[in-house]
Amino acid sequence: MIAIVDCNNFYASCERLFQPKMMGLAIVVLSNNDGCVIARSEEAKALGIEMGAPAFMMKEFLGRENVQVFSSNYTLYGDLSQRVLKTLENFTPLIECYSIDEAFLDLSRLKEVNLFEYGITIRNTIAMNIGLPVSIGIAPSKSLAKMANRYAKKVLPGTGVFVLDTTEKTNRVLQWTPIGDVWGIGGQHGRRLKLMGIKTAYDFVHQLNADWIRNNMSVMGERLFNELKGIPSIECQDVAKAKKGICTARSFGRLLSEKKDIQEAVANYASSCAAKLRMQHSCASTINILIQTNVHRTQDKQYSRSVTLQIPVATNSTGKIISFALKGLDIIYKPGYNFKKAGVIVTSIIPDTQVQQSLFGNPGSGQKDVQVMKMLDAVNKRFGKDLVKFAIQGYSKQWKLKQMHLSPCYTTNINQVLKIKI
Repeated sequence: MIAIVDCNNFYASCERLFQPKMMGLAIVVLSNNDGCVIARSEEAKALGIEMGAPAFMMKEFLGRENVQVFSSNYTLYGDLSQRVLKTLENFTPLIECYSIDEAFLDLSRLKEVNLFEYGITIRNTIAMNIGLPVSIGIAPSKSLAKMANRYAKKVLPGTGVFVLDTTEKTNRVLQWTPIGDVWGIGGQHGRRLKLMGIKTAYDFVHQLNADWIRNNMSVMGERLFNELKGIPSIECQDVAKAKKGICTARSFGRLLSEKKDIQEAVANYASSCAAKLRMQHSCASTINILIQTNVHRTQDKQYSRSVTLQIPVATNSTGKIISFALKGLDIIYKPGYNFKKAGVIVTSIIPDTQVQQSLFGNPGSGQKDVQVMKMLDAVNKRFGKDLVKFAIQGYSKQWKLKQMHLSPCYTTNINQVLKIKI
């Protein structure tokens, strides 16, 4: 059996965790630069606030309805996500982190265990250790577990756990789930299936056959078909696959025209890409740099360009990746424009154990970079992100995201921990 643990309204729940006065109030979390709604509490959903809604267009409505607005605090969310995963490690050795707020658990090794009670124990332990509400679905396959989880969240919010351990329960959930809400059914396939009279997951399983699905929905559709029949076809992966491309691209908090400010932003984005490469033990040999103006400001001159550079020896060294990123910026930057966005993308990624050195390079320089980066990562992990960084990354942060409603980093910054007066 496979379980999926899903943190309910994760971003909103993280904000509410440290401010209990928010209990019962509508909460929305905004995207970068406080642009659009990317997370909502149940109370906000009840008010009709939609995902992706532009915040500036709802300012009056949000104030009138006393909606609590937060800027996205990914440092806080990421740390709490890791704490949930650490707690889940006590229940099974095989965990697949599916997203920041979801994880699959392989429970196949548990014999003669009441899975419903086990799910309740997991849910209560997370609530006690971390304070976040979760829903848990347990089933013979990943796809059915996703359905069971959604059923537990929508139909059984008080219990929060549902186990598909009988045919009756499985059919109930299949009949309850609209075809468009099935994990793996995209919009195009969903519309096509509805036109064919396939309205629910139950219809999908009982009115179609494997041959039709294989011919019309490829091998992924056939796997889904088997999954919904209770035949596991998507394995749990305890080790995440290395990314084939890593991108850090963001809009600036305000328009920038000075090259030095854009250089600082690009250097920080390049540093972020390098750190992500090291986290997955990879190196990159291609880097792409992009800049663009704000297409919505018709009063400004418009300009958008990118350039791709080859790195002779694949690397994950922050210094080298920053160096190539700034070379790319020198090529594409033009004075006299108000720039809104910049980005750095690294590709041609390979494991750091497979780097082919240059015939004419210094054979000792690569190992020296590795040692320096290890020390940099160790210091920043212990004492705080970007405590040690390259000078070109600067401190002015003219490019910093607009975060007018940012909550404190309660769990990662000693200066922002909660203070209790007794």
